Amino acid sequence: MAQVSITVNGKQRTGDVEPRLLLVHFLREQLDLTGTHVGCDTSQCGACTVLVDGRSAKSCTIFAVQADGSEVTTIEGLADGDNLHPLQDGFWEEHGLQCGYCTPGMILSAVTLLEDNPSPSEEQIREGLDGNFCRCTGYQHIVNAVQNAAAGRA
Repeated sequence: MAQVSITVNGKQRTGDVEPRLLLVHFLREQLDLTGTHVGCDTSQCGACTVLVDGRSAKSCTIFAVQADGSEVTTIEGLADGDNLHPLQDGFWEEHGLQCGYCTPGMILSAVTLLEDNPSPSEEQIREGLDGNFCRCTGYQHIVNAVQNAAAGRA
């Protein structure tokens, strides 16, 4: 066992973990933050995306011990109290979800996308979300949601 100390959604969290425990399982099973989803177990779908030190990362590709000392933001920590993050609001306004399974990962991937490029084109949004799969929406409403958030932040 190894002890980790990770700041998650602004709160210092510690835990004893097996060295092979993935960050996604630490978040879901030990911290009960179930907004981070496990979709494919192969790092291809993006449902497990979180922010690690401010950058989007697939939490199924990171061991919890590798995140020791890091700041992690999950979908539960993205809003500011009752005020939704612009991307959360954009997904709400533009109907960027159906079943919602991919939504947390899409939103957290889009956070990094908009930090890198505050006014992306439709093509740049599609490219920026390339590592996240949605099996329901056809993506257009997701693109619209990111455009909505970009316009709101401008």
